[in-house]
Amino acid sequence: MSPTPKRLVLASTSRYRRALLERLGVPFTARAPDCDETRYPEKAPQDLAATLAREKATSLLDEPVGTLVIGSDQVVDLDGEVLGKPHTAEAAVAQLARLQGRAHRLVTAVAVHEVGGRTLEAVDVHTMHMRPLDDVALRAYVAHDQPLDCAGSYRLEARGVALFARVEADPETADDSAIVGLPIMKLLRLLRELGVDPITMG
Repeated sequence: MSPTPKRLVLASTSRYRRALLERLGVPFTARAPDCDETRYPEKAPQDLAATLAREKATSLLDEPVGTLVIGSDQVVDLDGEVLGKPHTAEAAVAQLARLQGRAHRLVTAVAVHEVGGRTLEAVDVHTMHMRPLDDVALRAYVAHDQPLDCAGSYRLEARGVALFARVEADPETADDSAIVGLPIMKLLRLLRELGVDPITMG
């Protein structure tokens, strides 16, 4: 008798993360995590991303034992300062004005919690080099992509890629899907460690 397939839950309301996970073609449920993302203002960017990913993954206390809950978090690290989601067009333009012509780090963490068991984690880091851009260009970009719910105020899966001169990835941590919000390659490795391979799922 084959083992009962494990239930997968994405602890996120992000449409970007949901779309990335949907690419695998495996059944999953998306739920809002019970996590206060403002609790740790003192944490360094990479530690913050890892902590929030872990807290999201472990926050759904009513899931059945054996459920695999996926949590992920992404922060923009500008010289050690975390830049959050802008929420308004003016704030987005202001963020981009700070980033233009400079390099910053995009840190994306993922955690998978097996309810009643282990929690596994991984972190991805990309260094993003934004082109020098004037206020007119930045406002035109924000009007087009409306990146108001994106840390750093850009959407690389849309026109935001045109803001950048180059992207550098650490070969030890690089996972291109992480730029959009969920490091799929690392997630797959964590799932395999917990006994789940999406290739063999229905």
